[in-house]
Amino acid sequence: MDRLGPLDAAFLELEDGDSDTTLSIASVAILEGPAPPPGDFAEVITSKLPLVPRYRQKIHRVPLDLGPPVWVDDDRFDASRHFHRVLIPVPGDENALCELVALLMSERLDRDHPLWEFWVIEGLSGGRWAVLSKVHHCLVDGVAGNALLKLMFSAEDPAKTATEPERDPGTAALLLNAAREIVSLPVDLIRGVGGLVMSPNRAARLIADTAKGLTALASALIPTARSSLSGPIGPGRRYEVARTSLADIGEIRAAFDVTMNDVVLASITSAFRDVLLRRGEKPLPDSVRTLVPVSVRGDAQTLDNRVSLMLPLLPVDIPDPTGRLLAVHRRLAQLKAGKEAEAGAALTGAGAHTPFAPIAWAIRLAANLPQHNVVTVTTNVPGPVEPLRLLGREVLELYPYVPIAMRLRSGVAVLSYRDKVTFGVTLDFASSPEAGFFAKAIEHDLESLLRLARESQA
Repeated sequence: MDRLGPLDAAFLELEDGDSDTTLSIASVAILEGPAPPPGDFAEVITSKLPLVPRYRQKIHRVPLDLGPPVWVDDDRFDASRHFHRVLIPVPGDENALCELVALLMSERLDRDHPLWEFWVIEGLSGGRWAVLSKVHHCLVDGVAGNALLKLMFSAEDPAKTATEPERDPGTAALLLNAAREIVSLPVDLIRGVGGLVMSPNRAARLIADTAKGLTALASALIPTARSSLSGPIGPGRRYEVARTSLADIGEIRAAFDVTMNDVVLASITSAFRDVLLRRGEKPLPDSVRTLVPVSVRGDAQTLDNRVSLMLPLLPVDIPDPTGRLLAVHRRLAQLKAGKEAEAGAALTGAGAHTPFAPIAWAIRLAANLPQHNVVTVTTNVPGPVEPLRLLGREVLELYPYVPIAMRLRSGVAVLSYRDKVTFGVTLDFASSPEAGFFAKAIEHDLESLLRLARESQA
């Protein structure tokens, strides 16, 4: 019986706690034309489903929240209900595509069925077409989603790696299993402590690193300065796309001795600064704290969410592009040295040793309480280096999509593909009227940093 991990289950509880929250992630593949005949795409993807048993499974809740939900085989599984086709409005440009993506991602997936769907989007300018791959965040994180995307677009033979899905155990079996797990929690905890006692040096390092990280994470309890960047969100979304290249980021990295993550986060920082100034608000040192997921996934781990987190304040108060970049670099380096990611992993994993019911109730409650500590979420996932193809057509670009919740009116997902880097910007529709402004601000800052990098090397 395969149950959801603590973080996977948390995404479901957050969604349950707020009717305006939709916690699905997505990628949009832009392909060269022509679009395939109806049914061809669904046939190809359906043939790959034996490679991904989770795509034939649905969520089954344990009564009274006595245990986390489990994955069970959907005995009424019909692949055809997960595939859709839509014609994009004229002129079929990027603005029209982004509006359609925002509309499709505003709708919740049906929990009575496996939590995924594909949309074939026809009518893009230049004879192109697109595929929106939408999946609930409880099923995959960004890294696993990238691996899944490569698998779906690969030529691998499904018969070689197919596995049998889990059958529905029934309510009685779920209750019995939940009772056993509740009883075993203290025993498991004692065993874990016993293992640390047997390895005192490891225990000392673990305790020291976790304590150091928790001290750093505690700073996130300090509310950010009030601004229009956070607050209640509605059901509607906006979606924008910004682009750069790995080569341009490489030039900036080399010139200023920083990392790719530094460059990415600095450009996002600049966009938030520009939005605040455009709205007549002063960018303060404590205006914007972002949640940055950090993957702790091993090579052999499965699709579920394996992440920790960092919570840096973005230096939106610094007007100089170079100064902002170096400030971001210093802050991320300090957080890494402070073991914040390690502490985040300990916190996200603690749910495995805690009864599920109080966790579920607390998350649902938190979804409805005003929080003023975090303003946005930013993710950066390395994508495929090799070109992807589907039905003989090359994938030209990949756009990422990250959901927003809990008063976070914005989120930015970054995904590389071949030599390109794409920023997918998700915004709350009602509170973010500046359509296209955020993405343009990201690109403007990257252009400024590239120019300054080249001038410094001249």
